[in-house]
Amino acid sequence: SSPDLKAFERRLTEYIACLQPATGRWRMILIVVSVCTATGAWNWLIDPETQKVSFFTSLWNHPFFTISCITLIGLFFAGIHKRVVAPSIIAARCRTVLAEYNMSCDDTGKLILKPRPHVQ
Repeated sequence: SSPDLKAFERRLTEYIACLQPATGRWRMILIVVSVCTATGAWNWLIDPETQKVSFFTSLWNHPFFTISCITLIGLFFAGIHKRVVAPSIIAARCRTVLAEYNMSCDDTGKLILKPRPHVQ
């Protein structure tokens, strides 16, 4: 029924909108740590001492790169790659379920009603 569809759409858009601030924060964290890792990697690679000493000594000589790299790896193990795309994952899963009812939704959760197929 129409009131049920409107209630579902309202709840879905509310839930996706609620995820947006946290998703934005996770994206910023990922960007900052990635830039730090890339900057540290560049400094690590252009350092002439890196080629002359052992791998672990070179990492010890570049703590900024080492810490940022460990942080980036830790964030991926913690699931940051899922958190930065959480709203689109929710929308995609809803589209899969809604397809059975000849409906879909956009990335904000607004329902899209498709025309009924004509049976002859």
